Amino acid sequence: MRYFIQFSYDGTQYFGYQRQPKHISVQEKLESALGRLLRKEIKTTGAGRTDTGVHASKMFAHFNLEEDIPDQLVRKLNSLLPSDISVKSIFRVKDSAHARFDAIERIYKYRISIQKNPFKQHFHAQFLFYEFDVDMMNRAAQVLFEYKDFTSFSKLHSDNKTNDCYIYQAEWRKYEDELVFTISANRFLRNMVRAIVGTLMDVGRGKIDEKEFRSIIEKKDRKFASTSAPAKGLTLVNVNYPQDIYYGT
Repeated sequence: MRYFIQFSYDGTQYFGYQRQPKHISVQEKLESALGRLLRKEIKTTGAGRTDTGVHASKMFAHFNLEEDIPDQLVRKLNSLLPSDISVKSIFRVKDSAHARFDAIERIYKYRISIQKNPFKQHFHAQFLFYEFDVDMMNRAAQVLFEYKDFTSFSKLHSDNKTNDCYIYQAEWRKYEDELVFTISANRFLRNMVRAIVGTLMDVGRGKIDEKEFRSIIEKKDRKFASTSAPAKGLTLVNVNYPQDIYYGT
């Protein structure tokens, strides 16, 4: 039987979700706790890997188990897991359901603190001494909808079969003490969101204009885009799936 697990984590101390040979990962912690409680080796497959230091408020993974999950597994998991990882629910899905390949939309938010606030230092990038033109940033963000090949925002030497992504939303909003960028797509390349954010920030600071932003996309070369925005400002906030993956539908 296949189960989905919904969880969240503060990625500050982790090298992303996916297991790393010599570094601590969320997957390692999650599988260790599951294996201890279920008394067998458990392998999970996540909806994505997330970069080092990136957070997730609503992440999913799947795992297989031959029997029904035991009572109060979520509570017991949370008692074992470190304080920076929290399990929300575990539920049955169809045996063919896949946490990564069945996802139809992933939504990220990037948060920038523009006023000093000690309570935002872990989940916001700090840019306290910059002025950003949010209207310019939003006009440039609209250009993203015209393209599907985002090689210019992909980590170099990635093993993707294609760099095509379909973006559904890309919007900046300014609040009293922060800027928040929301972006959603069917999939994202490694480092893609942070590279887009870093380049749009340069638009907002007047370093490049909308025409140059378009040119960066069309060149399909990472060296022309700006430096990636810091990881700690990025959070995966949701992953959406088609209704037909759920058990009983």
